[in-house]
Amino acid sequence: MKKKTQYRFIAILIFLGLIIAITPNGIRFTGFLFLGVAALWLTGLLLRRWGETSRAARWLYRIFLAGTAAVLTLLIAIETAVVFRGEADNSAIPVDAVIVLGAGVNGETPSAALRSRIDAAAAYLEQHPGVPVVLSGGQGSGERISEAEAMRRALWTEDGAANARYLLEDRSTSTAENFKFSKALLEEQGLDTDTAVIAVVTNDFHCFRSHMIARRQGLHIVDVPAELPWWWLTANYYAREAFAVVKTAIFDR
Repeated sequence: MKKKTQYRFIAILIFLGLIIAITPNGIRFTGFLFLGVAALWLTGLLLRRWGETSRAARWLYRIFLAGTAAVLTLLIAIETAVVFRGEADNSAIPVDAVIVLGAGVNGETPSAALRSRIDAAAAYLEQHPGVPVVLSGGQGSGERISEAEAMRRALWTEDGAANARYLLEDRSTSTAENFKFSKALLEEQGLDTDTAVIAVVTNDFHCFRSHMIARRQGLHIVDVPAELPWWWLTANYYAREAFAVVKTAIFDR
């Protein structure tokens, strides 16, 4: 590809990245990803051009290519694992409890991510009556009620006995806290979390990372994946999740 054509593509990526990143659309990460790709592409072009007159620059260019290839290989491997985990069907596995992980609430209205988790939880709980259910999620910025309360309202029925099994965990602000506080609630109900099998309802893209975090806290979980309603949201969050898994693996201990 000619250099002028490459510069045009870089300019298009920068333009689209800026538009997407500054627009409230739920896919801002895609905008940042476009900007990152443009920066890498431009760096490679400049190093290659510099390498035409400098031996040291040629070595830098080779190191740059090798590093970029290594990072891409790692991210593709992680993405493959994330996708595989998100497609699992564990609905027939007997469980001792259920944890539904919260997501954003717009005022008092569940976001698309939370709505999909509520719908998946409702379908799953019909197949697994009688087990305790922790609705887990605190109250964040722009939320007039906690994520746990939003889920409770959406799942509430006329059946008082069914409603009695809902346990609200409304303090957590992260997935790690979701599991920490939910584990404590279940232990208060007499559940032995060292041996119990717990179903975790979350979005399909989030299953792999939530599994990582749950294992660190000694929980034995099975995934109940919930699909987002729109493909562009799904693509955005799956792309973001590969980076989030790296962050969790390195920093979140």
